[in-house]
Amino acid sequence: MQMIFSVKKQLIAEIIRTMARSVPFKPAIISEAVCLTYQELDKKSNALANAIIAKGIKPQSRIAYLGKESDKYYVLLFACAKANCVLVPINWRLKANEVSYILSDSESAILFIDEETQAILEEIQYKPLFVISLQNSEYLEEKYDKWIHSFSKVDPFIPVFPTDTFAQIYTSGTTGLPKGVELQHKSFFQIRNSLIQNNLTWIDWRSDDISLIGIPGFHIGGLWWALQGFSSGITQICLRVFHASVAIEIIRAHKVTIACVVPAMIHMILKESENLEVDFSSLRKVIYGGSPISESLLEKAIAILNCEFVQIYGLTETGNTAICLPPEVHFLGSRHLKAAGRPYPCVKVEIKDQSNACLPPFEIGEVFLFSPANMKGFWKLSDKTLEVLQSGWIKTGDAGYLDTEGYLFICDRIKDVIIVAGEKIYPTEVENALLKHPLVQDAAVVGIPHEEWGESIYSFIVSHDVIKPIEIISFLRQLIADYKIPSQFIFIDEIPRNPSGKILKRELRALQKIAN
Repeated sequence: MQMIFSVKKQLIAEIIRTMARSVPFKPAIISEAVCLTYQELDKKSNALANAIIAKGIKPQSRIAYLGKESDKYYVLLFACAKANCVLVPINWRLKANEVSYILSDSESAILFIDEETQAILEEIQYKPLFVISLQNSEYLEEKYDKWIHSFSKVDPFIPVFPTDTFAQIYTSGTTGLPKGVELQHKSFFQIRNSLIQNNLTWIDWRSDDISLIGIPGFHIGGLWWALQGFSSGITQICLRVFHASVAIEIIRAHKVTIACVVPAMIHMILKESENLEVDFSSLRKVIYGGSPISESLLEKAIAILNCEFVQIYGLTETGNTAICLPPEVHFLGSRHLKAAGRPYPCVKVEIKDQSNACLPPFEIGEVFLFSPANMKGFWKLSDKTLEVLQSGWIKTGDAGYLDTEGYLFICDRIKDVIIVAGEKIYPTEVENALLKHPLVQDAAVVGIPHEEWGESIYSFIVSHDVIKPIEIISFLRQLIADYKIPSQFIFIDEIPRNPSGKILKRELRALQKIAN
């Protein structure tokens, strides 16, 4: 049964206002032992919005969140929307220098931080005007509950427009420096509205759905999925950190019906359930994205989970999903199973050559996407914005082709991004970290297909001295997040390059096969 409620204005704050009126006592978000109804989520976000405004924070100011998934993240999300501030969710796995850069670049006025990550404050160089502890520890002067307790729970109704920036999500670039992708309020409504208006159930939300938010909220995938669930007035469950055993127990105990995950999470759930009698019968649909899924993993998932599967493809720059591989083609032997999918009715796809001319079906070129959910631009990077956002079209940097039925097939990633369990890693960032090691003369990084994680990071190192991989790992841990550290280290005499100095990645992949 489709939801009868609709959010008429394309504003994030209107989502919680609408649902607080329509289904006030229905559980909205469950996080560990905490359960907030839509009415409670509305009132708590009102109080926090008023507290933020009382700090003198102006509209469109950036507010950062550094912490694991919790109900307080979603309270902050709606508080930012009501105060017309911009949410800057930060990956809690990043190192101090990476966090400091994002805080500085975004000019965040407030940082909300949980107890598990607040020790990083001693190491970061840039600190916002205000730092709020979410766990009420004695570490900081401002304590979350005490701070907002005295503020009104009445909605401040600050003027907001659909074209105002709601979220600024940082994604690494080929230079290694993160770029802040500005997404407008309206970006989070376009795909859902398109599906409903065209009576498509590729991705759908029903009144009795229980949704599992498997992807963390600092990812566009997690943020987008959560907002779709709230827009439908359903109950959602977030995981503080993804653990397969916890996810299985939540599916069982709460009778989860829909979930949004990355393929690596599906693999872990299936592996964890191998020797257990797990009842997955409540699941009706699993949406996955972030990296390709192997045919063997999908075959196993179809057999064990026995539900519909949907693949989504898109970028942070496209406001998350722009392409969808619907359930009806998710069967073994389907010739479209290796496709990324088809564009939603409101999205257009073009394949272009180097001269920007459109290519016919089956010819490989660069993928361009036109979506009403596309980003406003990169924060403070007008030149980079013009390179990627061209007359409303996003230049993805991915190579692919269209078939005669309009299905998009991704062949390679022009930008050489490596995707490990849904996390994007750019080789240049890892290479720059490797080159800081005093004994490394040259380095290159490539992604190698991996059955479980989608891809694995291989590094090729030139050194005139003997270095143990464990020493390099220890060194890298001071500079980059753990998930960006290579899993394999191959020592070679010279990094293959073309006459202009560009690393020949294809030759490195061939060397990897020889080394193994």
